[in-house]
Amino acid sequence: MARRLTAVGLEFTESAPLRLIFAHEISAPPDVVYRALAEDVAGWPEWFTAVRDIRPTEDGAGREVRLKGGTRFQETVLAAKAPEVYAYRVDETNAPGVRALLEEWRLTPAGTGTRVQWTFAAAGNTLFRFALRVGRPGLGRAFRDAVTALDQRLTSATT
Repeated sequence: MARRLTAVGLEFTESAPLRLIFAHEISAPPDVVYRALAEDVAGWPEWFTAVRDIRPTEDGAGREVRLKGGTRFQETVLAAKAPEVYAYRVDETNAPGVRALLEEWRLTPAGTGTRVQWTFAAAGNTLFRFALRVGRPGLGRAFRDAVTALDQRLTSATT
């Protein structure tokens, strides 16, 4: 059963009880990476293997996400500032133990490519926080693999 989460703003990336931050440099330029994140929402399953299905809602102001394994999210886009920041808050989910969740993708130039930083800001019960701490290495690998696959997709599209 889906539950409503606490509505948080962008400041939650700094104040969340649990913040996981991952970064990876890729060769695609920031504007191209931003378009893949914010404008080609339906393309996420092609590079982020945990995502089974994703579609924009409310004329791009929201997203509906289904992960492999059955987790679902209804999200609100909080920041879409090309080509620097794309962030969204989870408003509703069937994931147990979570109380608030916000994800921010920050893109900065790195030579001719992009430094992609993903902040996973969350609040939840003790078991949820413990699971995220234990799962941090796996989440980091999933991020790195996804961003690498995105880079390969973007660079092969331009060659």
